[in-house]
Amino acid sequence: MSLKDFTILGNNDTRSGFGEGMSILADQNQDVVALCADLTDSLKLGSFKSKAPERFIQCGIAEANMIGLAAGLAIGGKIPFATSFANFVTGRVYDQIRQSVAYSNKNVKICASHAGLTLGEDGATHQILEDIGLMQMLPNMTVIHTCDYNQTLQATLAVAEWDGPVYLRFGRPKMPIFIKPDAPFIIGKAQKINEGKDLTIICNGHLVWPSIEAAQILEAQGYSIEILNIHTIKPLDTEAILESVSKTKKVVVAEEHQRLGGLASTVALFLAENLPTPMRVVAVQDTFGESGTPGELMTKYHLDTDSIVSKSKELLK
Repeated sequence: MSLKDFTILGNNDTRSGFGEGMSILADQNQDVVALCADLTDSLKLGSFKSKAPERFIQCGIAEANMIGLAAGLAIGGKIPFATSFANFVTGRVYDQIRQSVAYSNKNVKICASHAGLTLGEDGATHQILEDIGLMQMLPNMTVIHTCDYNQTLQATLAVAEWDGPVYLRFGRPKMPIFIKPDAPFIIGKAQKINEGKDLTIICNGHLVWPSIEAAQILEAQGYSIEILNIHTIKPLDTEAILESVSKTKKVVVAEEHQRLGGLASTVALFLAENLPTPMRVVAVQDTFGESGTPGELMTKYHLDTDSIVSKSKELLK
């Protein structure tokens, strides 16, 4: 694959990709149960509810109870998808997730929308930037952060087939669609966007498309950039990272999360132990967000194309 193979196919929110995936599962998998904490429309679960009302549970604004219900359903052989805003379905109920889901390795899928700064105008109280760290620290938990509508749809279907607890993170705003519908998606395997030899950009979520734009800018200036979309943070595809970084010997990590605890921390720890490498990070720098449009916030907090280009040039020079 090359950068030229990735063009904007349209625009849609990643939460709608989740909703479409759930609609498909309503038909395909009779064991899938959707639980919602009074956010049916926001999580795009209307189609699932219409198709399988007997497998849709409206839990109300009671996220802790929803996780308990999900754990019980898993014991009964069902595949529960517990859904809410990322802030409410992780930070608010961390104890229940740890004790009732992760500790006993129950087959519960925790699906989180409205994550990160791109939640926008709702502000800092809703813009959780710590959730990946919270979830990947839990033993048995698989952590996935998808980059566009198509990949979120793919991940939703894959998660239903995965045995064990999963945290699936996605977002609210309409963003570029650039992953082809038939592109392979394998939990735990990085997606190599293109080949390069001068620097590796490791990214996920809403930072994948800006990383592609940044690589295009840098290629026009004579640099060869390789991009890895690490949609699965845990288990981490260490083989793909090692193969790429052994070649480029420079790394930029870009993510919509706090600098600590997320993809950057995970990659840095792995490389420190296996292949110490010069590295720069595009992430939120130990601060809360604020109200604003997604674009304004991504620019202000340096999570944009220009910031990825700037951090890359620090290493390329």
